[in-house]
Amino acid sequence: MKKWSVISGQWSVISRQGKPTDHRPPATDHWPPATDHWPPTTDHRRWLQRDFFAFHLQRYSKSRRKAPIYWPLSATSGSYTLWIYYPSLTSQTLYTAINDFVEPKLKQVGADVTALRNKGASRTRDDEKQFEALQAFELELIELRDTLLKLAPTHQPNHDDGVQISAAPLWPLFRHKPWQKVLKDTWAKLEKGDYDWAHLAMNYWPERVREKCKTDKSLAIAHGLEDLYVEPETALKKTRGRKTKET
Repeated sequence: MKKWSVISGQWSVISRQGKPTDHRPPATDHWPPATDHWPPTTDHRRWLQRDFFAFHLQRYSKSRRKAPIYWPLSATSGSYTLWIYYPSLTSQTLYTAINDFVEPKLKQVGADVTALRNKGASRTRDDEKQFEALQAFELELIELRDTLLKLAPTHQPNHDDGVQISAAPLWPLFRHKPWQKVLKDTWAKLEKGDYDWAHLAMNYWPERVREKCKTDKSLAIAHGLEDLYVEPETALKKTRGRKTKET
């Protein structure tokens, strides 16, 4: 039983104002030509579920740079997927995903579970199977919602950071293993301080980044904190020496 909510592609996009809108992406830029890449089947939903992201990731990768613009954030088993459109990603996107997609779906599934539970002993064998499946699905939706709620308050993406860093905090929600590993490794490097030039690093570890700005001029400039930078004593002495000679 596969359920989909789509926040991108030709279905529905979260605009920069955070509202879901109908949208068809430019086929020449983002969508595979039907004759070359579209699968020889009419089951497009199945292809999107199983194969699209791997194809998309390959198409949007060059050398070591990987920059997919369609992001599938999924429940643990992949039974429910939210497609996020990166160019429209804002600090409100995850909240919109929760409020406009996950919560309504959870409410619908909860009502179906309650209806089957209320049938009691009159449930048929098929009802029992559906009851068990819906209960499992409800738990996955709750887990997805809770994970998004945990991530949303601190997820303030900045497109200057690029796709990989912007997506790194969301690595647990990607089910494509190679891409998940890339993002998990990126997140580990962010935690370590390897990418403190990124706006995202300032969001999560402001004290560490501000402290580095005191001794790293390029980092201070990157974050607009030149006033924190302290010129080394040796540099100050050399400057004073040159001024003395000139006079």
